Amino acid sequence: MSEEIKGIEQQEFMRGFTRLCDDGWLQGWHERNGGNLTYRMKAEEVEACKPFFKEPGEWVNMGVQADNLRSEYFVTTGSGRYMRNVQGDPAHNVGIVEINEAGDSWRIVWGLEDGAKPTSEFPSHFLNHSVRVEATNGADRVIYHAHPDNVIALTKVMPLDAREFTRALWKAMTECIVVFPKGVGVVPWMVPGGADIAHATSELMKTFDAAIWAQHGMFVSGPDFDLTFGLMHTIEKAAKIHGQALAMNNCSGDFMNTITDQGLRDIARDFGLTVNEDFLD
Repeated sequence: MSEEIKGIEQQEFMRGFTRLCDDGWLQGWHERNGGNLTYRMKAEEVEACKPFFKEPGEWVNMGVQADNLRSEYFVTTGSGRYMRNVQGDPAHNVGIVEINEAGDSWRIVWGLEDGAKPTSEFPSHFLNHSVRVEATNGADRVIYHAHPDNVIALTKVMPLDAREFTRALWKAMTECIVVFPKGVGVVPWMVPGGADIAHATSELMKTFDAAIWAQHGMFVSGPDFDLTFGLMHTIEKAAKIHGQALAMNNCSGDFMNTITDQGLRDIARDFGLTVNEDFLD
């Protein structure tokens, strides 16, 4: 089938989008309508989809603004829609929205049928996209929010401090510092869905490509769906290992064996990584 006659649901980016939603659901990270996903479309993807766009909806102000996202197009999961339903019925559970020339409002141009709206976390996604565009020179296109069990559990028993979380995760298993060498940020508990948590998260995402939301979940960013899902998956697995080790060690973090700070530096050297030295002793 030629690219020109593919419908939106058959486009490669949409297949990747819906697969990530399904992968997260199968991990158990998306109870009920929990979690959300957005993708900043490439110009050629927009052009391939325009023949299938519907009459645009009304412009809706987001309460946040970004000059570097003016007139962009995003794929977004729907508010109140379930990740488990995305792959089977994208048009009702996912939509494409256009951003206005002022960079402060969206309107639906495809999908989100039967009156659905973009995820309530869209303002947070939007500001994080803006920050990651700046931080990665436009490379990052995916923002993913999920509710991974073990990460959330750690926010109940650890100080809500980026350095402490990062060190625990880096030392949980060897590949962690390779996957997220800058570490992870931590946002204290805040009411979700509004401008305040959007600004707090985007401030951290200037430095990190992952931010933990206390008692809620995690935001991650990446250039494509595989790397973004892999980042979430790696951090969650590390959180599980750290939590299991704490339980085995009578809740003490004084472990018999662990990766030393010199060991972390050796990994960084051999893999050619630039790591966050502020998080090493």
